[in-house]
Amino acid sequence: MKTQVVGLGAGGHAKVVIEILRFSDSFELIGLLDPKETLWGTDVLGVPVLGGDHLLPDVYKRGVRGVFVGVGATGEVWPRRRLYRMARAQGFEPVTAIHPTAVVSTSARIGCGGTVMAGAIVNAAARLGENVIVNSGAIVEHDCVIGDHAHIAPGAMLASAVHVGEGSHVGLGAAVLQGRRIGCNVVIGAGAVVVRDVRDDVVVTGVPARVLKARSDEHE
Repeated sequence: MKTQVVGLGAGGHAKVVIEILRFSDSFELIGLLDPKETLWGTDVLGVPVLGGDHLLPDVYKRGVRGVFVGVGATGEVWPRRRLYRMARAQGFEPVTAIHPTAVVSTSARIGCGGTVMAGAIVNAAARLGENVIVNSGAIVEHDCVIGDHAHIAPGAMLASAVHVGEGSHVGLGAAVLQGRRIGCNVVIGAGAVVVRDVRDDVVVTGVPARVLKARSDEHE
């Protein structure tokens, strides 16, 4: 029996997850929820936009239990984290979406709600928390640890045994040297090269990466 799934969000990230889930015979996509009223009654790749997030309890009453977060994270993870927590609190089980062209080691562990996109590599003994995105072509080498709600952007590369804290974003094409520790709520700018540890709550950019500014997550 297929797992019925509702998506939270009806933008570009949702399109990617929809296509990944369609590679599997295990899921039935029943609709999307999005707060933008202009999207209600439309569809995304053939999946109807049913209405806003306020319909989530009604969807649960219909017997739907699977959910995915169709909102990406470009530096600001709080919308994605909020939706994930809201769905879990209402009894939904986030589904894990792994593209068939991704290479995921049998010894790697991916938490619920994770998304591993086309061409990504997750190597031996890597551990990914809940609601993590490993985007297209990103590399997570052996023994890396990725905290909940983190986003490894397209083409980013984490060498072996890198730790990335909860809610952090490793930007497009960035590289992190082996054994480095990235704190929580960190943004690593596109193309940055991280050669030393990064403390919590900062934005780092450049080659080598240096702190550009402090940041806070005001929407928690």
